[in-house]
Amino acid sequence: MKNHQYKSKIEWTGNTGESTKNYRSYERSYIISVDGKAEIEGSSDPAFLGNPALHNPEDLLLASVSSCHLLWYLHFCSVNKILVLEYLDFAEGTMIESENGSGKFTEIILKPQILVSEKDMVEKAIELHQNANEYCFIANSLNFKVKHQPEIKYKND
Repeated sequence: MKNHQYKSKIEWTGNTGESTKNYRSYERSYIISVDGKAEIEGSSDPAFLGNPALHNPEDLLLASVSSCHLLWYLHFCSVNKILVLEYLDFAEGTMIESENGSGKFTEIILKPQILVSEKDMVEKAIELHQNANEYCFIANSLNFKVKHQPEIKYKND
């Protein structure tokens, strides 16, 4: 078994000069840094006083699941000689908030639109989403199933 380690730095940038004096005295902004990579500016969801122009943790979770699935899917397509010409995913996630303010994601649905080169590749291209889901590191780390609603077309469609 291989062990992989990852490191990031989160720096809160939202001190308006009043610290965390009260719930409205500070901004929810932060910067995500990973050595050698572009920084990501983040905030909380606007429903929790965040900046709507910045990525929030919920956006990033959804993007992580979607991109992990994409990468595994492309891998399995290459191994199975499925020629993917285009891949575009319109992922959706549902989070519920409890009365006490805590919350959790209950569902993520990936809705990839994929173009393959030939008609006889469509059936296998649909099947490979199950393989990608079984191997996706992020999906395997969640406490709910990730659903898929792929739409596969072929070039002459």
